Amino acid sequence: MLHSFSNATADKAGVIRPSLAGLARPEAGDLRRMLAAGREIWNIHRLLAKTGDNVVGEVLRGNGTFFEWDHYPPGDVYDAETHAQYYYHAHPEDQRFPGEHGHFHTFLRPQGMPAHIKPLPVPNSPLTKVGNDAISHIVAISMDTKGFPICLFTVNRWVTGETWYAAPDVIEMLENFEIDHARPSWPANRWVSAMLVLFEQEVVELIKARDQAVEAWRRHHNPPDVFEDRDLEVTSLLDVSIEGKISELEAQLER
Repeated sequence: MLHSFSNATADKAGVIRPSLAGLARPEAGDLRRMLAAGREIWNIHRLLAKTGDNVVGEVLRGNGTFFEWDHYPPGDVYDAETHAQYYYHAHPEDQRFPGEHGHFHTFLRPQGMPAHIKPLPVPNSPLTKVGNDAISHIVAISMDTKGFPICLFTVNRWVTGETWYAAPDVIEMLENFEIDHARPSWPANRWVSAMLVLFEQEVVELIKARDQAVEAWRRHHNPPDVFEDRDLEVTSLLDVSIEGKISELEAQLER
């Protein structure tokens, strides 16, 4: 089991940047699994670069003019067997992270979740989604203008209109996220799926920090409904590097 993140605190916007210091080193089998995902990701970048392409271009291709806020591809990418889902979009430039072009949002629907997982009862926020529409956001992947990831982050509920699940349950969903079909782009589907494996440690800590950020915001601001408070948008964030993570995993395996 991974250790909990250190006592990170939220900034003025409520965002927590969890520390990865002190995490237990994964078992050798998990290290090899994460490293295999990293090498698959790197190979996808290598192959797409041969034709001047990248994973963002894969989901934008054939969809005409790129508009801020629109989902790409239209209708999202949804695997009817695993019930994993993702889309790519971009905010207006003044609302983006530094160097960001846009980001992927990843989700899992209830039919893809372990059977015991249920939505978290939220005071003052009655559930409005039922059945397979009670979707859970997992993590977002921020991309630069060259099609490389620059950070991972989580968000408050209102941002994606998700149903709220407790952090331990969202963490348990991670192993069930996979897009296992070829449309609209096999490389993009494999890339998004593998990113949640390569950065599994980071995603786990971000999800834990998400709940801490929401609770801290509730205590300090006492909003009528913390999950609908527009002043709390991004809840946790970590900068990432594919190359750096692969090097870290290789070094851990050598030890």
